[in-house]
This record gives sequence, structure tokens and C-alpha cells, in this order.
Amino acid sequence: MRISARNQIKGTVVDVKKGATTSHVRVDIGGGQIVTSAITNESVDDLGIKAGGKVIVVVKASDVMIAVD
Repeated sequence: MRISARNQIKGTVVDVKKGATTSHVRVDIGGGQIVTSAITNESVDDLGIKAGGKVIVVVKASDVMIAVD
């Protein structure tokens, strides 16, 4: 796969929780860090995403916000 997005992080799927239309996919990217993505149930099925599977997290955002207390 080739893609223009530069923020690509390899990881392992920890958990997939399906809702009515959307799944929350939790990915371990190492160092104790978990990234959660919300994607359609159809995408989960089409891509064969399941716990233990290897995936690439792709982050493409127009804004990155930082907050402090």
C-alpha cells in the first residue's frame, strides 16, 4: 500500500468493539500507548480487522490541538 499521509504508525489490534454502525478499534502502538479509531462496521469486516491483527494507524488531520489544565 502506498499513501501520501506521513503519520503512519504500525501497531497491533488490542480490541474491536462494534456498535450499531461504528466500531471502536484499539491499537497498541508500543511503549504502553493505545490509539483508538472509530470506523464503520463495514470497514472492520472488509479489512478483516480483529484482535491480534497487525495494522497501520494513519493520522491525517487539518488541525492538531493542545490543551492544558
